[in-house]
Amino acid sequence: MNDDASLLGALRGHGSPVVLDGGLGTHLADCGLDVTGALWSAEVLRSRPEEVRAAHRDFLDAGAQVLTTCSYQVSADGLAAVGADPTEAEDLLRTSVRLARETADEVEGPRWVVASIGPYGAGPGRGTEYDGDYGLTVAELRAWHRDRIAVLDDTGADLLLAETVPSIREVEALVDELDGRRTPAALSLTVRGTVLGDGTPVSEAARILAGSSLVAVGVNCCTVPDALTAHAILREHSDLPLMAYPNSGESWDHEARAWREGSAEQDLVASAPGLLGAGVRLLGGCCRVGPEQISRLATSVGVGVGTR
Repeated sequence: MNDDASLLGALRGHGSPVVLDGGLGTHLADCGLDVTGALWSAEVLRSRPEEVRAAHRDFLDAGAQVLTTCSYQVSADGLAAVGADPTEAEDLLRTSVRLARETADEVEGPRWVVASIGPYGAGPGRGTEYDGDYGLTVAELRAWHRDRIAVLDDTGADLLLAETVPSIREVEALVDELDGRRTPAALSLTVRGTVLGDGTPVSEAARILAGSSLVAVGVNCCTVPDALTAHAILREHSDLPLMAYPNSGESWDHEARAWREGSAEQDLVASAPGLLGAGVRLLGGCCRVGPEQISRLATSVGVGVGTR
């Protein structure tokens, strides 16, 4: 770390919220890189790591205080599915944290690294991260996540972040696997109003999360209204710090592999007061939220831009 304050301390504090970065994969695409293959942004991590580092720097220059690693889609199964060596997964996971850490150390002020743990659907799940229709038991999901979590727990990241979790079984599996790790852990759900992607009520997930060892909970890759609805339910069950990083309002058609316009364009800055009023401490963006919106967000909440 390049400062004496911990991310956990910042999340538990009562000052300004902590600003997360935006959608790393979609920013890489906006920079002209191809993320449409089966490995998505993990392919850029494999073949052009300097571009991942540059994308991290764009978000830092915009004022983000937290960088999310390019590990969301890195898994042994995913690599094997494209004919790559599955043992490469560990090196890629470690590389993702190293790139984020080295970039964070280039700027002054509190900057932290969170290690992204994507859902099963982002690996071999063929788009099922949107509905959680995995067909796997809790035990099978625990086994699938175990090695990835163990590697990321050994990288010195400031936080393990299980994100875009659509399935109640995966919530149970991740809570169990994250318990007892040396690195603090958080979990972010993907929701549609009052239900997870698989249709389970958010209240059921909230009860599981409230009894866990997690240090923060929240939602991502959803609309702002859905985030506010879910946060109200989460707050009924726990006083853990809340996270929110909604998408741009567009939706991903995983069959056509294209973005579709949403019902309304979302402006993260305009939405921030409502999210902060709901108790959000870690605020940023997900898919299609780039450095420009993060810059305006950081300015609006009084976070300074880092310098060399």
